[in-house]
Amino acid sequence: QAQLVESGGGLVQFGGSLRLSCTASGRIFSIYTAGWFRQVPGKEREFVAAISQGGFTDYADSVKGRFSISRVNANNTVLLQMNSLKPDDTAVYYCNVGPTIQQITRAQVLSSWGQGTQVTVSS
Repeated sequence: QAQLVESGGGLVQFGGSLRLSCTASGRIFSIYTAGWFRQVPGKEREFVAAISQGGFTDYADSVKGRFSISRVNANNTVLLQMNSLKPDDTAVYYCNVGPTIQQITRAQVLSSWGQGTQVTVSS
């Protein structure tokens, strides 16, 4: 199994921006659909964004128009650009891979979960 390492989180004010990175130990992002998820204590992990091998994207309604997912295959990296951040975006963010966008939206993933990266948005 490829290892996934998330980074780029931090503390940001309401309306600010962050860019998260997910780096894989192998070239899985060129083989599978990649996705970002987030989780807050006491709640289930939820889908945030996905990008297929062909570049098709999908987003949770709560982040549409504010977040953008992209993939840099040469660097085995998937990025999540987050703009206009709100306190409700506060969570630990994770990345993973799956066979299709539909399965990613259902958190049907293929790799073990990494440590995640904490995003905190202050009001």
